Amino acid sequence: MKIVFMGTPDFAVPSLKALHSAGHEILAVVTQPDKMKGRGKKVSFTPVKEAAIELGIDVYQPKKVGEEEFVNKLRGLNADVIIVAAFGQILPKSILEMCKYGCINVHASLLPKYRGAAPIQWAVINGEEKSGVTIMQMGEGLDTGDIISVKEIELQKKETGGSLFDKLAQVGASLLVETLVDVENGNAKATVQNEDEATYVGMIKKSMGEIDFSKEAEEIERLVRGLSPWPSAFCKYNDKILKIWDCDVVDNVEGMSDAVYGEVVKTTKTAIYVKTAKGAIAINELQLEGKKRMDTASFLLGYKVEKGTIFK
Repeated sequence: MKIVFMGTPDFAVPSLKALHSAGHEILAVVTQPDKMKGRGKKVSFTPVKEAAIELGIDVYQPKKVGEEEFVNKLRGLNADVIIVAAFGQILPKSILEMCKYGCINVHASLLPKYRGAAPIQWAVINGEEKSGVTIMQMGEGLDTGDIISVKEIELQKKETGGSLFDKLAQVGASLLVETLVDVENGNAKATVQNEDEATYVGMIKKSMGEIDFSKEAEEIERLVRGLSPWPSAFCKYNDKILKIWDCDVVDNVEGMSDAVYGEVVKTTKTAIYVKTAKGAIAINELQLEGKKRMDTASFLLGYKVEKGTIFK
């Protein structure tokens, strides 16, 4: 098939490469504009742009994909289908209806659940037992299009937002290639989403990572995993940011009943136990502001965290 591919982050790269490996003719890649990063304000390409350059594919980076000049440029490519994977802009009707097979989207959730910008992180934060990828025919609404195919995976006990991201990127790539075969052969069957089961999730913000120890240990532990590696969960220790990278839920620790939320109730050679609204979290891996990420055993060699210390 003749394809225009729209995508921006790492998640979209496996899909682009899989389409290329499958022998499809990728006419162009459309991605978000370059950004200036760091103190030196160096130009930073999107992961999809970097992949496209490696594959020798033309790259377009419109500030607004719906501008008439760019829409006409796309139309002139005469693509059979537009594939979208985490592109980052809303597509107008003129683009959605441009090609023979329309626009097909790779979405990292089991639609209609978790429509929106950050389905991967929220699946972990909310304690879902399974997630997956949906290949859908795009419509004008936010992730409301008809479902063409779905692939489920189970979340592991220590699943993080990052590990699930990597898994679903690969699942989405293989499912996309399989689905396009059915689409081209006329064997694909689209199913309308059940609006009664639809849920929406918003973008992840850094402020969401602040740990509230008045919440239950299980909820905090899921937040830690869901926000790893970005933006990460954190609290304050001696007025410095302390990122928590890994922790376990502990039902009860001796002496915890008299402690306040966020209070260290026990310290061993390998973990720091902190009281929550229900149970405690045992911190296994952490990172103090300005320092490297390390396991708690290494951290405690340099810092004495006594019982009664308050994490805020």
